[in-house]
Amino acid sequence: MLNPTSTRPKVGRSILRAPHVAPLLSGTLIGRLPASMAPIGLLLAARADHASTALGALLAALYALAGAVGQPLLGRAVDRSALSVVAPAAAGVSCAAFTALASVDFAAQPLAAAVLAAVAGLATPPLEAGLRAMWKRLVAPIDHHRVFALDSASQELVFVAGPLLATAVSQFASPHGALTACAVATAAGTAAVAVHRPARVRSAARPVHWLGPLRSRGLLVLLAAALFLGVTLGSFPVLALGIADRHHDGWLAGLLPTALSLGSLIGGTVWARLRQPWPTSNALTIVAAGYACAFTTLLVPAPAWLTVTASILPGLLLAPFLACAFLTCDGLAPSGTAAEAAAWLISAIGLGQAAGAAAAGQLSAFGHTATAAVPLLGAATAALVLRLGHRRLAHRPA
Repeated sequence: MLNPTSTRPKVGRSILRAPHVAPLLSGTLIGRLPASMAPIGLLLAARADHASTALGALLAALYALAGAVGQPLLGRAVDRSALSVVAPAAAGVSCAAFTALASVDFAAQPLAAAVLAAVAGLATPPLEAGLRAMWKRLVAPIDHHRVFALDSASQELVFVAGPLLATAVSQFASPHGALTACAVATAAGTAAVAVHRPARVRSAARPVHWLGPLRSRGLLVLLAAALFLGVTLGSFPVLALGIADRHHDGWLAGLLPTALSLGSLIGGTVWARLRQPWPTSNALTIVAAGYACAFTTLLVPAPAWLTVTASILPGLLLAPFLACAFLTCDGLAPSGTAAEAAAWLISAIGLGQAAGAAAAGQLSAFGHTATAAVPLLGAATAALVLRLGHRRLAHRPA
């Protein structure tokens, strides 16, 4: 068993210099690249095979939804064994599915492609959930909010680099090569995490209820809020596409999500440098309210430069929102269920993203304001859920 005191960084010492933190974080980021590479890769491969765009979108949706289903199941397995046991096994299945996808003709074998996309998503290694379950063992309590903020901010690199990498491989090799690259990234990232000692630590406690972390009412409140947070993230690219069409500038479709991610990197970095003087549940409620208010700046049509600037504002609070959410989740999880609880939170956000994209797509026909209302309503509902359930969020299970 790890001795937490042996890995606590000294006051003022960089979190990244604490034992295991940098290699575990970097390995997890590499292993998570397929989460942003696969949807683009599937769309490009479908187009290269002369299949319909609708088929490519369906495959991307299947991959995402299967991942949302698989993460809690794999998270529970991590809680009952160890990340170094579960992640490599899952990675082997996911890599095999990606490799098979790279050799399938999507137009001629749509059913095979659908099954393989679902298997690749279902077997996504639970690196993100496993890492967040480890953080409290690796850093001192005074640095818990900092390491969660660093983790939440750094994940924006995945969603910036992933699509660019998939597109580059498609251009310089082949669209199906992007799916092979997903397999390589999955294997490399999982191996980089699994070789480190913290990933081999087994949970000292065992869950005693079949519901696992879902028996925590506070966690259910948090999951409901996470679902609506996901709505904001899923609807934003659709909003960006609509803004690009209105301005007749295609580059805005990619620049606005990048601006949101840039804001999140900045916000998470600043948040990690702050000393948190209030309880995490209070910080979560305050940050969620600010996140909702930031989306009001996008309701009114504006010049392109002003819209790009306005897109940065909610991003400034996105990483702090996620950091507080995962730190609260860790506190609400009953003993022995930390990885599964984090996986449920990840799945709730993913399901919200799918719902947000669908809702914004349906409302896009009604103009900018209707589309921009989707992320605003999602963020406002998340903030309201957290405010109404504040007392349950403050509860810590035995």
